[in-house]
Amino acid sequence: MIEETTRDRRAERRDATRAEILDAAWQLARTNGLGGLSLGDIARRIGMKTPSLYWYFESKHAVYDAMFVQGNELLLDRLRSARWGTTPRSVLRAVARTFVEFSVEDLARYQLLFQRSLPDFEPSPEAYAAAVSVMEQMRARLAGVGVTRPAQFDMWTALVAGLASQQTANDPDGDRWLRLVDPMVDMFLATIGPRGGST
Repeated sequence: MIEETTRDRRAERRDATRAEILDAAWQLARTNGLGGLSLGDIARRIGMKTPSLYWYFESKHAVYDAMFVQGNELLLDRLRSARWGTTPRSVLRAVARTFVEFSVEDLARYQLLFQRSLPDFEPSPEAYAAAVSVMEQMRARLAGVGVTRPAQFDMWTALVAGLASQQTANDPDGDRWLRLVDPMVDMFLATIGPRGGST
């Protein structure tokens, strides 16, 4: 006997509309900046009346929250699908390159995820859990090649975030700081000691 599954078409339509709203929000954030985002502009972009948006998102902060989750989930997918190699050097290069390239691809996304560009926005605990998952994935990758001390991890995140910040701020269409990923990894490995220093 074949068991039929019942589709919740209403929920599917709601999810599709939420996705359309978020897509419009990202487009507008890239054009007008994150701070210039308004529910009215989003509604006009998708041909909806502004009050109708509140059925999908209770506020502009709820839109930012959903964008924050979406961005972190994209980064997590990228980290999970990266080609890591088997040595500390290759793993660290892959992690750093993935993060810096991801940051440069989309300035609005980078600002929302990694900078406090919106002083009145703080992700909800539920949304922040997505960022925690990203950090746990990075921490696990680094621990697998011997980077286990909190101070080492802090140093690593500062170095990688610094390259991403410089690249997005000063050469967004180029690769000036992206080219420094490999030497930065070598410098880091030389600093933390022999376990990480094997090639």
